[in-house]
Amino acid sequence: MADVQPRRIRVAAAVVWRDGRVLMTRRPPGGPLGLKWEFPGGKLEPGESAEQALVRELREELGVGSKPQGTLAVETHVYDHGLTVELHFLRCELDSLEFTPSREVHEVRWNRPSEVDPTEVLDADRGFLAVLVKAEPGING
Repeated sequence: MADVQPRRIRVAAAVVWRDGRVLMTRRPPGGPLGLKWEFPGGKLEPGESAEQALVRELREELGVGSKPQGTLAVETHVYDHGLTVELHFLRCELDSLEFTPSREVHEVRWNRPSEVDPTEVLDADRGFLAVLVKAEPGING
């Protein structure tokens, strides 16, 4: 039987601020959506809340503990290939800024939202990035 990709997934994404810059991670080359920037996080496992998934994903991907501080937005994006992604953007504080990226993370960077090229960001994250750009300079890290 062929491997069937789920048609709908739920994702938790961290919005972490430092000095007016937001934390973003870059996917490794190759594979789906290689070298695209995204807000760090990942898929919710069955029975997991967005907060629980975010804590787990940040530990797995960046090697840091985290404290979700509330949901900023929930957005839905439908990719051309039919996958629907429900994204939960959560403001988050990290226990450390000393990252140990996993193989799932090619690069880690702090960016001013207005300095990020939207074409280099995952389609599903672009709408929320645009909201952050409009909110500048009123956003405090």
